[in-house]
Amino acid sequence: MNATPAPLAERLDAYRSRFRLDGRTALVLGAASGIGKASAEALAALGATVICADKDKAGVEATAADVAASGGAEAHVLDAGDAAAVDALAAAIAAKHQRLDVAVTTPAVHVRKLMLDYTDDEYDSVADLNLRGTFLFLRAFGRMMVRQGGGSLIASSSVRATTLEPGLAIYSATKAGIIQMVRGLASEVGQFSVRVNAVVPSIVETALVAPLKARPEIWNALASHTVFNRWAQPSEVAAAVAFLACDASSYVTGSALLVDGGWTAIDGAPTGLTKTHEA
Repeated sequence: MNATPAPLAERLDAYRSRFRLDGRTALVLGAASGIGKASAEALAALGATVICADKDKAGVEATAADVAASGGAEAHVLDAGDAAAVDALAAAIAAKHQRLDVAVTTPAVHVRKLMLDYTDDEYDSVADLNLRGTFLFLRAFGRMMVRQGGGSLIASSSVRATTLEPGLAIYSATKAGIIQMVRGLASEVGQFSVRVNAVVPSIVETALVAPLKARPEIWNALASHTVFNRWAQPSEVAAAVAFLACDASSYVTGSALLVDGGWTAIDGAPTGLTKTHEA
């Protein structure tokens, strides 16, 4: 016998609630600036209590103060590549909060240099933060979510995981590795109702890329690789993070969500055609 459908008003309210994070606790590593700061703001706007973490003390405290108006917030200072610091943060969160519903990590670094010219130290700096740092994050907060029986883990990759250019081989390798770690962990923790996904942006206008604006030929050439012919704003990536954090994406796991302005959908820059032809 089929169950009687809920009234339309209830169904509509249910959809709306799936895009909310009221009563949830979320962690954002890298919250001091850029995509991390925007993600903290987005999660707070949806009702979450946001735990902000970053090695930039002034920046992370400023973000926590900004988002506190939307709900609870706190700031922690740590290096995302330090295993002991990440584990200590996990222990502190477990001691203070009933559960951790969402955890997001955004820190990354790259040394733009031809692969044959890379030094050991340069390789270590990129691999340790990007790949090992993501592993430390997934391990520490994945364990928490398995114990509590649910949660959403969100890592940060890049279109450079699949498309690159000379000088980005090592950075790109780490970003491809992040996607594979996300897929692998998703396959292991799904039975505990833990979801694991990655956002995959292309070019995002943050303070770190401000020097490129002084070189319009490079800035505009990169923009031309997207179908919109512009750079993304951090808020546009943060909106994708918020989607993966909330129940609207309850059946999404092991995914790499492209937020790339069509960068990987086309082969090179758009042709600039303006006329639409009908068959």
